[in-house]
Amino acid sequence: MGGAGASRGAGTCGRAAAWPGSQSWAPRWGAPGLPPWASAAPGMAEEAPLTVVTCTAPVNIAVVKYWGKRDEELILPINSSLSVTLHQDQLKTTTTAVISRDFKEDRLWLNGEEANVGHPRLQSCLREMRRLARKRRGGSAGAAAPLSLSYKVHVASVNNFPTAAGLASSAAGYACLVHTLARLYGVEGELSDVARQGSGSACRSMLGGFVQWLMGERPDGKDSVAQQVAPETHWPELRVLILVVSAEKKPVGSTAGMQTSVDTSRLLKHRAEAVVPERMAQMIQFIRQRDFEGFGQLTMKDSNQFHATCLDTFPPIFYLNDISRRIIALAHRFNAHHGKTKVAYTFDAGPNAVVFTLADTVDEFVEVVKCSFPPESNGGQFLRGLPAGPALLSEELLSTVVLEPVPGAIRYILLTEPGPGPQPLDDPNLHLLGADGLPRLSA
Repeated sequence: MGGAGASRGAGTCGRAAAWPGSQSWAPRWGAPGLPPWASAAPGMAEEAPLTVVTCTAPVNIAVVKYWGKRDEELILPINSSLSVTLHQDQLKTTTTAVISRDFKEDRLWLNGEEANVGHPRLQSCLREMRRLARKRRGGSAGAAAPLSLSYKVHVASVNNFPTAAGLASSAAGYACLVHTLARLYGVEGELSDVARQGSGSACRSMLGGFVQWLMGERPDGKDSVAQQVAPETHWPELRVLILVVSAEKKPVGSTAGMQTSVDTSRLLKHRAEAVVPERMAQMIQFIRQRDFEGFGQLTMKDSNQFHATCLDTFPPIFYLNDISRRIIALAHRFNAHHGKTKVAYTFDAGPNAVVFTLADTVDEFVEVVKCSFPPESNGGQFLRGLPAGPALLSEELLSTVVLEPVPGAIRYILLTEPGPGPQPLDDPNLHLLGADGLPRLSA
């Protein structure tokens, strides 16, 4: 959910469709009074006709990939997966949810532009949050909704990174939506299974650090949930470089791509049944031991096998491009030069590379990337996020690692690290929606 750009754009292009059956959403508490995390618009009556909650949620990058569902509706995977949650100082989705007795219809804005509020996956998450809110209030599914549950909801969401370009935008978006609504309704407990129904990998963005998504066995998906393997503080030296090759929308979306793979790729079936279970156990051990050699090699192998299943799909799916393959070759030359695994690449369903490394390698590798893909002098900042210092490269390294530079092939590098799960924003100035329930104008 969301799109490129960190600004809170305005935009109210047309009206969104209402939920089927005119279902609507509201907080679990009765007027008067508000929970401590929600804020009423200034000047509103004691009944709090407008209640606002804003939260942020992180991107996650899988090191053991999820690809393929055994249940399309509940989004149940054919294999377990494991990811690293990235820090929200660099990559995040921000979502504001507003509920008011004065709203006439449910509405949704993504990056300032009004979007379809009737999207089936969005409805699935909202329906489940409503059920949990009723349950918390002691009501049954067939009981008449309390007044607060008859209110309409407005939701606005923005990303500060490219949407749909292989950077897990839907994962951060749905995790943020579920976390925001949970705080609005006062719903607690296991919520990763709700986020999963919006976007599979969103369940992993509900937690910080290193997170596994258990495929589960139950038909209802109640055991297909996310669990933290280790917190973000577990491996303080770990760094993550995102090499942005393209911010364009991928030609084959993940949902369509993985279904075609499930239908046609025998390699995918073998991977899910025979390869991933062992890799999950190995990856958890490498993380807990902070073994970068093992972690890095397995991360690269799993990325390569994921993209091999995409090629084994019929017709084949190509998420990597020529620059992606050049980055892969560069990483292997860099590691060979040092005689050990110093950097490890992984690619999701897109051409952008995610490179894991340790803090003491960052400066040198950033310089190697700059020499291999010289940035165009367009005034933009090539390195974003965490800072990196200068590095002097040896002639031997330059001659064996930096081959045939390709100017301008990488748009920019984003340097980040593991980070926490979703967070509330208590400052009312950070709400994306104003007192009228519409997107606030950019500053």
